[in-house]
This record gives sequence, structure tokens and C-alpha cells, in this order.
Amino acid sequence: MNYQEILKSARDQMGPFCKSCLVCNGKVCGNTMPGPGAKGSGTVFIRNYQKWQEILLNLDAIHENKEPDTAFSVFGQDFALPVFAAPIGAMKLHYGDKYDDLAYNDLLLPSAIDAGIAAFTGDGVNPAIMQGAAQTLKKYQGKGIPTIKPWGMELVREKLAMVEAAQPMAIAMDIDAAGLPFLKGQTPPAGSKTVDELHQIVAWAKRPFILKGIMTASGAKKAVEAGVSAIVVSNHGGRVLDHCPGTAEVLPEIVQAVGGQVKIFVDGGIRTGQDVFKALALGADAVLIGRPFVNMIYGAGAEGVRVYVEKLASELADTMTMCGASSLAEIKRDMVRV
Repeated sequence: MNYQEILKSARDQMGPFCKSCLVCNGKVCGNTMPGPGAKGSGTVFIRNYQKWQEILLNLDAIHENKEPDTAFSVFGQDFALPVFAAPIGAMKLHYGDKYDDLAYNDLLLPSAIDAGIAAFTGDGVNPAIMQGAAQTLKKYQGKGIPTIKPWGMELVREKLAMVEAAQPMAIAMDIDAAGLPFLKGQTPPAGSKTVDELHQIVAWAKRPFILKGIMTASGAKKAVEAGVSAIVVSNHGGRVLDHCPGTAEVLPEIVQAVGGQVKIFVDGGIRTGQDVFKALALGADAVLIGRPFVNMIYGAGAEGVRVYVEKLASELADTMTMCGASSLAEIKRDMVRV
């Protein structure tokens, strides 16, 4: 199947909320929660997407005619693209009964590896979700990134212990999930973390640690102070705070504040290879993409992941050629117009 056919197939497999739109821009789902929409007005999801569209590409075909190289390396692993599948959770609640969190992670991780990228796996209240992710990661030599929510400190330590034997390439925490209502009802309560608490978590992890949910330069500096290896510029797809800027809007100031000290990834509204190019031109090292991978898996399983990654690769390579970059390192700020 091609990309459009997979989306059509996904519409028949999803629950009542996600419509598997041809363009996943948040306009149809709006503030549907449960569902893939955003919090409150539902406009942050839309803004994430729209701000990437407002960045334009600077065409320049006067350069050496070379095949573009989209290869990307991080944390000792080599990938075909600077793209990760983002962590997604509560699958049955938001997307329908076809997959629960364990089944989704178990399918996404090897599919991503086969397609030449890596996936972040999700987390949830059920301990079996992290245990299942750990088993799948171990089966595939740790080539993936388990994501732990900002639980109370002792539960964070327990979750880290669950994935230790899998020796993942890195471990992440989506600290932006502190705004999810179900976390606040935990005992002890989950939620935001101090720099000292994050420093302790980084020490417990014993692996490169990624902090997802950074939206300000000051937040990025605090993450660096805590000793993380990478940050993800992310607003949780608009699901945790309304009236928030898009990730494309804050990425440049964060790069300026901490660029070179940690790896910088960006998530939110990125849909095409052109968007990936724009993110790299603004200073990101790689991107995360979430909801489109859900549609691909619900529509065609592993084949959907492969088709979407091939689409991203073709679009990125074409954009590099037409903007004068033969490698990711040659993608520069002056190749886009904001």
C-alpha cells in the first residue's frame, strides 16, 4: 500500500476520535480528549503544525551534484534519518481498541529498527507497559529509548530498574507530562522535578538521559545543569498547557542558549521530510514524530512504518538537493526563511 491507502485503511481501524486525516494538523480533532486533540482551545496542536509551514525553503541549485546523505548517528548508534518515533501512550483510550500500549510498543520498536530509525516507547500506570517495553528492547539489543513519566522519585527508580537489563541506547523522561491529570493523583504525587531531583535521576539511569518537554531557554539551561545528554523541545502536542507557543517558535532561542552542550531534538507538528530539514536548519540535531506513526501502524502495521519512513527520507533528500546540502552537517540556517 502507498501512504494514502494506509491512511484510508487506518480510518477503518481507529476509534471514534482520530479521523486519520490526510494532513495531521489538529484542525479536525481540535480539543477532543480522549482522542488525539489538544487541551483547552485545542489550538496548540494546530499552532505546532502551522509554524513549521510558515518557515520557507531557500532554493539553490548552484552546487556540486552529489547524492545527499541523510545518515545520522547518536549515542553510538547509526540511523538512516535524523528521525525518531515519539512515545505514545493510552492507545485504547485515544486511538481505538486494535492495540493496547504493550502491543503498540512491541510492533513499533522492531518496525522502526527495520526502517532505519529508532522509537521512543511510552509509559503508563500499568507496570506491565514498562516491563513489556524492556523485554522488547532487550530482544532488539537496546536499540530504542524507553520513556519514563515524571512519577514520584521512588517509582522513577523502580522504572529505571525495569529497563536496566535491556541496556537501551538512552532513557528519556517526558517531564512535560507533569500536566497530565492522571499523574497528579498518584501517591506519592507525580509531577514537576527540581534540578537536584533530575540530577539524581540522571545518576540512577547510568545511560544517556533525554529530557523531553523543554520550551524555554531557561528550562534548557536547567536541564543542562542537571546533566542530561539531550533535550527534546516539546509541548506534549498541546495536551498539557493551552495558549503555548509552537515548538518551531522556541527552538532557535533554545539552540542559542545551550547549543553544543547537549543534543537538541524537537517534537510537535513535524510531518514531512521538508519539516525535518527546517528543524535541522534551525539548529536541531533530530526530530520526533508521534501521531503519524500511530496512523501508519493502525493502517498497515510494520508496512505502514516502512512506507512513512521512506516518504520522509525521499522528501528530506530532495529538499537537501534543492537547497544545496549534501549531508546533514551542511544544512544551515540560511537555507530557510522564517
